[in-house]
Amino acid sequence: MDMKIALVPGDGIGPDIVREAVRVLDRVASAYGHSISYEEVDAGGISIDRYGIPLTEDALEKAKAADAVLLGAVGGPKWDGVPGPKRPEKGLLGLRSGLGLFCNFRPAVIYPELSAASPLKDSIITRGVDLLVVRELTGGIYFGERGRSDDGEEAYDTMRYSRGEIRRIAAKAFEAAMGRRRKVTLVDKANVLESSRLWRETVSELAASYPEVELDFMYVDNAAMQLVRDPSRFDVLLTENMFGDILSDEASMITGSIGMLSSASLREDSFGMYEPIHGSAPDIAGKDIANPIATILSAASMLRYSFSLEKEAAAIESAVKSALSDGIRTRDIAVEGEKTVGTVECGREIEGRIG
Repeated sequence: MDMKIALVPGDGIGPDIVREAVRVLDRVASAYGHSISYEEVDAGGISIDRYGIPLTEDALEKAKAADAVLLGAVGGPKWDGVPGPKRPEKGLLGLRSGLGLFCNFRPAVIYPELSAASPLKDSIITRGVDLLVVRELTGGIYFGERGRSDDGEEAYDTMRYSRGEIRRIAAKAFEAAMGRRRKVTLVDKANVLESSRLWRETVSELAASYPEVELDFMYVDNAAMQLVRDPSRFDVLLTENMFGDILSDEASMITGSIGMLSSASLREDSFGMYEPIHGSAPDIAGKDIANPIATILSAASMLRYSFSLEKEAAAIESAVKSALSDGIRTRDIAVEGEKTVGTVECGREIEGRIG
């Protein structure tokens, strides 16, 4: 198979971790008889520095022309003084909306080899943690009308959703649950928010088309508590944009490190953008410290969802597990006394276990 991938290294550690994911992808292509071509695209702070805006039309068109997008990270303190509409994060939001990526999959799994790195008690870890946050990505308060009063004393942000937006993301969640443990938990704030009540109505209607899947409901504050009290109770968590952003970061930390969690942002067809859920960590950029595993696992998701290459995706995931079993640790996932490796060596260790 010929694959055309747009690379968006971005800012901070983005170029470091994307480089290692490309190393692993090239190894997979060689081992399984595929070819990959890459085109680098600027977005985020680097685009602000070069072009004055976080995402150019040319960059968006290059991303659209690819079969899939692999992104590192955007933003950092360097651009904290940039006005809101031109902040680096607008580059990421512009890619998501411009590419029509409305569905975000964020898995959270505790690897047995890393159980000691989790802040949860052993009695909780042993129950198992393997959940998937399905987050709506192009609606809600992040994209609603916003502004300030003329005197600057008031500000507002609007959360708005349509039945169509809710129905299409809910369908993705139910389909994902069919391949897992067949349970969907809708996380909302329906006791307060009218938009959440619309979510409940719409998701309940759609659930009738998936009789094999159990559906339950949970307020977001309770869900946040249950994620650290008993994460094993969850299979697929379905939620709107802002709640999903917060809960997926919480879920990542119970696994031991935000450096381990991948994400896939999808639209109706096979196109997707894949990225780690962590930030740009500019303080460790270029120091051979960053953990590339989340980006490497994001590349595995890309092979699975955008190219239907299940065997190749599984080979990357198996290589990651093998490396962890053999004691390969970057410093963010190491416990006291464990030997650590750098970004490059971690990538090479995973690469060497493929084929």
